[in-house]
Amino acid sequence: MIANSLSTLPAFLAYFVGALALTAAFLWVYMKVTPWDEFRLIGAGNAAAAISLAGAVIGFVMPLASVIAHAAGWLDMIVWGLIALLVQVLVYVVARVVVPGLALGIETGKVPLATALATGSLAVGLLNAACITW
Repeated sequence: MIANSLSTLPAFLAYFVGALALTAAFLWVYMKVTPWDEFRLIGAGNAAAAISLAGAVIGFVMPLASVIAHAAGWLDMIVWGLIALLVQVLVYVVARVVVPGLALGIETGKVPLATALATGSLAVGLLNAACITW
């Protein structure tokens, strides 16, 4: 009985490791696109940096979770995970254009700006996740 339950362990591990790798790739790309060092700012107690990064990560992981649940296979997860990565980076780029003082605001700890960015990231992530349910 336990062997039957564990028969899907290899697939679980493949999807889980793939999802962790995509999340790490997202963090790397996102932190290259933003002009500030999120981890340094968070380490220094900057709540705005923590809020904006949390929104971006959750906004990325929501569609990734959706694609895992609906994927035709592991490669499908990778392709749609990369699309989710690009969508979240675009959310930041658009937000930066629409709100010119965004970068400085987050660096200087402006929580309302970070909350707005996080909200945009989450909203687009949720829409993205819904669109991946085909």
